[in-house]
Amino acid sequence: MAVAALFFYLFSALAVAAGVMVIAARNPVHSVLFLILAFFNGAGLFLLLGAEFLAMILVVVYVGAVAVLFLFVVMMLDIDFTELRQGMLQYLPIGATIGLILLVELVMVLGTWSISADAVNVASAPAPALADMTNAEALGRLLYTRYVYFFQAAGLVLLVAMIGAIVLTLRHKEGVKRQVIADQVARTPETGVEIRKVRPGQGL
Repeated sequence: MAVAALFFYLFSALAVAAGVMVIAARNPVHSVLFLILAFFNGAGLFLLLGAEFLAMILVVVYVGAVAVLFLFVVMMLDIDFTELRQGMLQYLPIGATIGLILLVELVMVLGTWSISADAVNVASAPAPALADMTNAEALGRLLYTRYVYFFQAAGLVLLVAMIGAIVLTLRHKEGVKRQVIADQVARTPETGVEIRKVRPGQGL
């Protein structure tokens, strides 16, 4: 009980502090990041209550969709990103460590992944009683067996929406030459060659 109480006060304090920083931070990007931190602490509180499904939904839906959407909207504002990039290298070791951990997890998952011979029977079997498993496990069995195609379709829709948001927030700097494939393919000798008459004694 002492450990649970310690984590409760820790998550609560961090959630309240992150909520205050959401409205106190001057930079809107920092506000969104503090909002994500508040969501994670709220998920920790749900885990302490034994509601792991609500914790998972809070992280997947709010952090993975709503907060990222807020971040894309903020990126569409006129923000001085040169100031934001100052001091970015000091977070490089932390980001590299997290990326390495995720890479190791993906390698471990893909290395041990296999399709069971009874996969068709498992998909058509009735769902076990909720008393024999947690609600998150029961939901996972339904999503990844009976409704796996709908699950993949929803992920595809979110992927298209994410690509569209990236395209909308992408800005091209003025004065920078970029390669335009369509213009290069459409070039003709008339547009690619310019004939100029040079008078004697004068240069181009």
